[in-house]
Amino acid sequence: MPIKSFELVSLDAKRFTKLGERVPQLRVDHNTSVTSISAMSEKDALVEFTFTVSYVGVGIIKIEGKVVWDGEAQTIASQWANKKELPQTVFNPILNAIFANCMPATVTVARDIGLPPPLPPPQVAMKRNAKMPGGKDHKSSMEVA
Repeated sequence: MPIKSFELVSLDAKRFTKLGERVPQLRVDHNTSVTSISAMSEKDALVEFTFTVSYVGVGIIKIEGKVVWDGEAQTIASQWANKKELPQTVFNPILNAIFANCMPATVTVARDIGLPPPLPPPQVAMKRNAKMPGGKDHKSSMEVA
C-alpha cells in the first residue's frame, strides 16, 4: 500500500444550537481538501489535509491531518505546486484513507457534542410476499439496502 502513515493533527467541533433543539431540515455536508503536498525524500510525500463535516446552521466538525505517501514524491509535489492537482492513482487512495480514518472520529465527536452521526441511516424497505431463508413464505420482510 502506498500510504505509509496517517496522523490526525487537530480536531475542532462546535454545536451552534441548544441541546435538544429541533431542526426542521438538517443538511450534513462532507468536504475533504488537500491543503499542501511536500516531498520529504525522493520517495515520501507529506500530504496535509482538512476533513470537514458541516451540519448546516447546527454545528461543524473539522479535522486536520497528515498522510505520508510512498512513491514519486518529487513528481507529486511539483505537480501539486504547479497545478494544484494529483493523478487519480494517487488522489483516490489518499482520499479513501482520509475518509476511512476521519469518519469514525467524526461519529464519536458528533455523539459527544450532541449532533447526529454524519452517516446516512440505512435504507429499510418492506417487501411483500418475500421468500425467507429456509423456504418459508412470509407476507412481508425487512431489507436493508
